[in-house]
Amino acid sequence: MRIGITGHRGLDAELEEQVRRLLAEVVAGEDTAELTVVSCIADGPDAWIAELALDRGARLEVVVPAQRYREGLPEWHHPVYDRLLRDASEEHHTGRVESDEAAHMAGSELLVGQVDRLIAVWDGLPARGFGGTADVVAYARRLGVPVQVLWPAGARR
Repeated sequence: MRIGITGHRGLDAELEEQVRRLLAEVVAGEDTAELTVVSCIADGPDAWIAELALDRGARLEVVVPAQRYREGLPEWHHPVYDRLLRDASEEHHTGRVESDEAAHMAGSELLVGQVDRLIAVWDGLPARGFGGTADVVAYARRLGVPVQVLWPAGARR
């Protein structure tokens, strides 16, 4: 089973705790010996599910949307990003240089094309910018990739 991840970043501490629990339930429900998580390993759900999967013995493949992608992530996340990238069994690159919305969407499209199911940590609202979670969900659905939306009941960003 190959699972991809997309989701909102910048969640507050309470929402982060709830989302981490939901992601842990997803990973616990899989045979981790047969599980590969595909992620862009950005701060937030991308990194959280990657860490959970690796901790349980699953494989991690990383999609790098652009050569300068890491530079656009928060500096405090760089050590986590670097560790996850080192622990990944494979990397996929879009070939783009600048880490902009188009590169992020290209990365998400590459990710969706690699998975059997997409996990979306999504509040159901439209994307705040091109390539946001809603756009990735719509793209996956157009391709017929099953989408599992995870969002705590009553939660707001």
